Amino acid sequence: MTLIKKIKDKKVNFEFNKEYIKVVTDKIASNDALFITNSFKEMHPADAADIIEHLSQNDRENLIKLNNFKIDPEVFVELNESVQAEIIKYLSSEAIVRILKNLESDDAISILENVDEKDKNSILSSLPPKDRFALLEGLSYPEDSAARIMQREFTAIPSNWSVGQTIDYLRENKDLPEEFLEIYIVDENFKPIGTVPSSKVLRTPRESKMSTIMDDSTFLVPVDMDREEVGHLFENYNLNSACVIDKTNKLVGMITSDDVLTVLKEEAEEDALRLAGVGDEEITDGVITKTKRRFNWLLLNLFTAFLATYCISLFGATIEQMVVLAFLMPIVASMGGNAGMQTLAVTVRTLATNDLTKNNFSQNIFKEFNIGILNGIIFAIISALIVQLWFEDNQLSLIISISMILTMIVAGLFGILVPVTLKRMNIDPAIASSVFVTTITDVIGFVSFLGVGAYFL
Repeated sequence: MTLIKKIKDKKVNFEFNKEYIKVVTDKIASNDALFITNSFKEMHPADAADIIEHLSQNDRENLIKLNNFKIDPEVFVELNESVQAEIIKYLSSEAIVRILKNLESDDAISILENVDEKDKNSILSSLPPKDRFALLEGLSYPEDSAARIMQREFTAIPSNWSVGQTIDYLRENKDLPEEFLEIYIVDENFKPIGTVPSSKVLRTPRESKMSTIMDDSTFLVPVDMDREEVGHLFENYNLNSACVIDKTNKLVGMITSDDVLTVLKEEAEEDALRLAGVGDEEITDGVITKTKRRFNWLLLNLFTAFLATYCISLFGATIEQMVVLAFLMPIVASMGGNAGMQTLAVTVRTLATNDLTKNNFSQNIFKEFNIGILNGIIFAIISALIVQLWFEDNQLSLIISISMILTMIVAGLFGILVPVTLKRMNIDPAIASSVFVTTITDVIGFVSFLGVGAYFL
């Protein structure tokens, strides 16, 4: 049994294998490109990419620069974007051209995006005219458009063809995609009018016309449609693929479910990072880069913290009368902040998936109001009991109960109102919402608690 086989047997549920990483690292140090090349060929491209990603930056550079080692295009496309961008710096223009030639157009475009502008023209000029035109056309569209994720390799046939003609065409034409689930039916102007699953073609008599077995409810995706909208389309209608049309409604490409899965994953990661105020941060980014990206939001948080402190200072006399209020303030503010962030996370997601609309907006506002009341009452009772057992003060228990209910209601409402308002102002709610919601819940928490305290004192 070979070392590769042994190591594969040790991999459970695709978990990362440290032992094999050490083997690859040693082979890089000994310039054994043949071993690494053969090893990667025995693996799935995603597993080989995983190994490269877990190498140190220095080992990755040494691997790419090894004589007789050529990274497989299928492995390269499985690497995360930050590692791709790093490795491209180590590759020659000839190596990049080789990779691009062996990939579908959508993957080739995503890689070409990471190439420096000064090298991009020379790389494009080295490609065949057909490939060069397709890539230039794709790069001319906005980064988040359907055209950037579509592949220009698809299968389309005239509506008057028979099943037999179609099968012969599929067998003889070498320019078709390696894999496809659907065949697009087009009219004389190359406009899509229907689709036929490839499996249905195989089960239908040769003399049947393709137009008689096609599904004419074709989903058409404009080239400039936002890729997030494309994701919603696939999710809502359980699509395997969809044809992409240009401004004249001609078929120019197709988008497959694996492309959309990548988009949805990237959008979810992007939203999560933006809610935390770290933007498009990558694990490979340097200390200075990461510091710069986090600085703005931390600075804004600092100013909002001073705002909350100013609100507290307005009740200095109240705190002096009952110092214990200072001990309990963080409880109310913290509960409000967490409740607000829960509502915010749900709202941002519903906005991203278009589930929150004008029709159900009022209903959701009312629902969050009721949730705030219910949670407020529950935690008001719990807090009052703890305060009563701790300080044995009925007045103090009443103060924290009232302020807890008020804060939880406000937190729920602003958790939904802030992102919706930002969305209407064409500001990404995932970027800015968290700072505003945190500030509002903190201020309301402090003001309600100290305000109620001042009223009773």
